[in-house]
Amino acid sequence: MNYGTVTIEGKKFSAENNVLIVAEIGTSHRGSLERAKELIDAACDSGADCAKFQIVYADEILHPETGTVSLPGGEVPLYDRFREMEVPLSFYQELKSYCEGKKLIFLCSPFGLRSARELRSLSPSCIKIASPELNHFPLLRETAGYGLPLILSTGVSRLSDIERALEETEAANEKVLLHCVTSYPAPEEDYNLNIIQNLSAIFGIPVGVSDHSLDPVLIPVLSAACGACIIEKHICLSRSDPGLDDPVALPSELFEKMTLAVRDTQGKDRESVLEVLAGRYGREKIISILGSGQKKLAASERQNYGRTNRSIHAVRNLNENSVIQKEDVALLRTEKKLNPGLSPEFLNTVIGAHLSRTVPDGAGIEWADIICTHEPPLQS
Repeated sequence: MNYGTVTIEGKKFSAENNVLIVAEIGTSHRGSLERAKELIDAACDSGADCAKFQIVYADEILHPETGTVSLPGGEVPLYDRFREMEVPLSFYQELKSYCEGKKLIFLCSPFGLRSARELRSLSPSCIKIASPELNHFPLLRETAGYGLPLILSTGVSRLSDIERALEETEAANEKVLLHCVTSYPAPEEDYNLNIIQNLSAIFGIPVGVSDHSLDPVLIPVLSAACGACIIEKHICLSRSDPGLDDPVALPSELFEKMTLAVRDTQGKDRESVLEVLAGRYGREKIISILGSGQKKLAASERQNYGRTNRSIHAVRNLNENSVIQKEDVALLRTEKKLNPGLSPEFLNTVIGAHLSRTVPDGAGIEWADIICTHEPPLQS
């Protein structure tokens, strides 16, 4: 692979020649094939190269008692909303065929081993790992073994988290990092886009950007000028729709505006692009968005660290003095109101340990909860 270039379906994508534009549809289809195809049409008409989806099973992602999320219709239990997103695998098979008919790359994120294996059965050309799953080590190892390019989103992560994820995915034949700020919407000043070249230099792989800010041009164009080979942004039919991501997504006319602006940036000198953007948005704003280039948690996502990403949670009431079995725990997002548990790297230590106290269903398992009386098995 050429430095700074990712190859998918035989096409090479880079900041200089052909940025990969990903229209993140996610679950905005709300289980409707007709709506999903309408969103694919919007992505195609807006100039995207790729339409992205998510194979969702709520139990792979979070616990029923994780809390609520604020949406245009009011407070909604987050677990229930994820349950509503569950559709048969045939749904995605049809979407993949529809994307192929539109000459779009079909991209999808799994959130656990079940969804990963189902996704593999669809023969995708690449796989996207979302930011909260960057420390879901069983999922990383599983997907790395598929022989497909992996796109790893790096929101709400530290440099050490990225390094560990890349170690866990060593078997993958091609990898790309997506710089991301896990906040909805994400403040533009938090993007620290000078990190793009630094991450690429540190790890020797291409870097793109997943953008959750509201402006259709500023972050995407500045990202491309800073060397991003992929620009991912949510697309919607209307920002007033009730999907989880619709309030921060771009309607098709704004998505097309973004695509045209990014294409116009390709091949241009970085400094000339910065001058144009400075004239439009102000020099101080551009400088603040470029940032220090140091990889650190952005201010808007700092409180989510350890809650949005995965940790070890009980999935039933566990009694004091009992031995933790594999089926007693899961690697889940903590999210809203539960306590975070131990990092997934300690899963094999937790399984087989004795409980020093009762742990309620849903709680994150902490060091104080366990007495380790065994040698943890080697990770497979």
